Amino acid sequence: MPVIKSNEIKPEVIRTGVHRHFIYTNDLMTAVIDFDNGPWSEPEPFHYHVHEQTTYVAEGEIIFFCEGEPDQKLKKGDLFSVPSNKKHTIQVLSKSARLIDSFNPVREEFLKK
Repeated sequence: MPVIKSNEIKPEVIRTGVHRHFIYTNDLMTAVIDFDNGPWSEPEPFHYHVHEQTTYVAEGEIIFFCEGEPDQKLKKGDLFSVPSNKKHTIQVLSKSARLIDSFNPVREEFLKK
């Protein structure tokens, strides 16, 4: 489907306080991730994936951690990128946050089979 209207979808619950919805083509995925369980006392565990990633901080404040890079405190309007297979994570600092992630290729594990 080429259009997704936010008032017509029910976001997927990833875990308590974390919701996601997304749109994708053959080679690109954009995911909107909402956090309403902050602030966190510690970051999520590091993870990595083969996908290239860019992220826009649409709301809230986070700390972005990326292997080999200095930790970055980010707020609304900031962006970050993650190369393929590089370990990274975040820590939510505000009560809520919204991140807009783009991935290439598509994160197949996000799709319901």
